[in-house]
Amino acid sequence: TLFLFLGNGLQGLVLPVRGSAEGYSNETLGFLGTSWAAGFVIGCFVAPAIVRRAGHVRAFGSFVALICLTVLMTGLIVDDVWWIALRALTGFCTAGTSMIIESWLNERATNESRGMIFSLYIAITLLGVVAGQMIVPMGDISNTSLFMICGIIYCIAILPATLSKAASPQPLQKVSLDLPALYRNSPVSFIGILMIGIANGAYGTLGAVFGARAGLDPTMIAIMVSVTIFFGALAQFPAGRLSDRIDRRYVLAGLAGLGAVAGLAVAVVQPRDVYVLISMVAIYGAAANALYPIAVAHANDYAAAEDFVKVSGGLLLLYGIGTIIGPTLGGAVMTYSGPYALFFV
Repeated sequence: TLFLFLGNGLQGLVLPVRGSAEGYSNETLGFLGTSWAAGFVIGCFVAPAIVRRAGHVRAFGSFVALICLTVLMTGLIVDDVWWIALRALTGFCTAGTSMIIESWLNERATNESRGMIFSLYIAITLLGVVAGQMIVPMGDISNTSLFMICGIIYCIAILPATLSKAASPQPLQKVSLDLPALYRNSPVSFIGILMIGIANGAYGTLGAVFGARAGLDPTMIAIMVSVTIFFGALAQFPAGRLSDRIDRRYVLAGLAGLGAVAGLAVAVVQPRDVYVLISMVAIYGAAANALYPIAVAHANDYAAAEDFVKVSGGLLLLYGIGTIIGPTLGGAVMTYSGPYALFFV
């Protein structure tokens, strides 16, 4: 998981920064996120059948290998249409890897430990993303070196699963997504995950574009985006532990409120001092990035063991739908109202 998201962080920042340097529009850069999310949604339907046929380990290795191929091709073919198409394939494979990881964790977790386990899992993913983004200032954005480094990292991500002697999860039975049943199981998680997908999809895809349009240099863009995620990783531990001790819905409501206030503050104040801006965005990131694992844990608290994969797939589908809406909406709003309007979304 760590190396998978190390590559994800590097790839996710290289594309918008290189795209901005190539002169791609806000809408085109937003479509990179939309196509990723569209592929992700398709993956939520198709990936369970692949996992059922090939098994968790071989399916995981295949998905990561395809992600590696797409990032290398993205470096070789610098074209906005190709990038959008390849980004969709990356999203498809990411749905598969996420479903495998989360169902594997749910099989081992209990209701008393699920909040902390999923918060730790998200913390690892966020720290991986931060470390990947911090590689960007060390390379040359104008050539293929960063894309090649990203491919190497993805190759390393395959090795632990393929070489480990640890027991694999139980084989999947026939799985079909049932969104009405998911809503009945947990209305809070159903609506919450969709909204989290919209908000985090908008910032996750267009945060680097916002930095470029706001006048930050590539190094400060990497620092801003990384600080946001790093504080999100730090927030996982107290948020996860608290959600195991009190009603998870209260923790979700408090974090969502803090994220809303922080985002609106950035949009209204529009700080010109880069350090003030980064500090305000860090507060936003701490709240926004801590929401997903608590919403997932809340849904699984009420799910039967045989439904963990179905619940995981349904939540990932909702998150994917949200991340289709978020970048599309965010790109248009930034074009018409300026870069800071991203935080109104």
